Amino acid sequence: MTGQFIGLMSGTSLDGVDGVVLSFTGSGMRVTHAHHLPMPANLRRDFLALNAPGPNELHTAALATNALMQCHAQVVHALLRASGFSASDITAIGVHGQTVRHQPGPVGALADLHHPWKAYSVQLCNPALLAELCEISVAADFRSRDVAAGGQGAPLVPAFHRAVFGREGSSVAVVNVGGMANATLLEPSNAVTGFDTGPGNVLMDLWCEKHTGQTYDGNGSWAQSGVCHEPLLADLLADPYFAQQGVRSTGRDLFNASWLNTRLAPYPALPPADVQATLLALTARSIASALSSGLDSCVVCGGGALNAALMATLQQLMHPTPVVPSDEVGMPAMQVEAAAFAWLAAQTWQGLPGNVPAATGARGLRVLGAIYPA
Repeated sequence: MTGQFIGLMSGTSLDGVDGVVLSFTGSGMRVTHAHHLPMPANLRRDFLALNAPGPNELHTAALATNALMQCHAQVVHALLRASGFSASDITAIGVHGQTVRHQPGPVGALADLHHPWKAYSVQLCNPALLAELCEISVAADFRSRDVAAGGQGAPLVPAFHRAVFGREGSSVAVVNVGGMANATLLEPSNAVTGFDTGPGNVLMDLWCEKHTGQTYDGNGSWAQSGVCHEPLLADLLADPYFAQQGVRSTGRDLFNASWLNTRLAPYPALPPADVQATLLALTARSIASALSSGLDSCVVCGGGALNAALMATLQQLMHPTPVVPSDEVGMPAMQVEAAAFAWLAAQTWQGLPGNVPAATGARGLRVLGAIYPA
């Protein structure tokens, strides 16, 4: 196919909205323009609050959703200005929405036996409003069909990772380190699977904000000033999530401040910088231990790819496998997830499947999402 699609992503890190223009030609696809809009502080607070039960949730969620669509529209219009495209030049926008709850259940055939309607994943989004604000068709709600088919609705990026980073005859791991971390395994046989490894930046970010007032630890500098506390790290890694095999996905429902505080309780005297160093080690070790040995390369994208301390730790753990940011192999790290949702929108537009059942656990390939015409 040919044409331009816009992809929009606001991840669990809640750092902002990333948008790209993904251009499809007869020979492939490429990101031609990108834009980032920081998340307004009040909106970030609302979304953090909506990750747990609270008063007047429906009202708060509705207003936060509409405010997020305004942010998305700003990104779309910035992309149009930068690219010189008009709204009519864009085939569709792919928008993820903001995840506030992720409660995956048993997958595949097991889902039939364990009440699949108890599994859900909630992304706050108002695609109708976004279509009105931008006068462009919008594809959204990508996860629900996979969940309805017995999957976990996550991760949804493995098929896109294969299209961008797959190399014939090579075994490649693509690791996205956002709020959570997910890995895609691309095998020489062209087989693809994927799963969430656990927390990415989410615990490091909340601990950093609590003790420094900064929303993230730039380059991991604060973590580097501390020392990893091995007994605490062992307690963190003892969570049953890390022992799960096969299909698995997670979110702030599990890895949050309450989870961390419970495990910190036996160590009240630990310096905050040592805790930060331990949380960085948790992210790195949970990723490395989940990946198979003998990989030809490990490609890292998302905000974690910009954390020099995290990248160095991953490289130490995965030696001799080279660990490289996605910038070095075809796409800037902060553009990959937004581009994935532009690609998913293109799949939906063409009536093609977007999930990888081996990654999500769905009973089969499914066309994901719904389209809201301009």
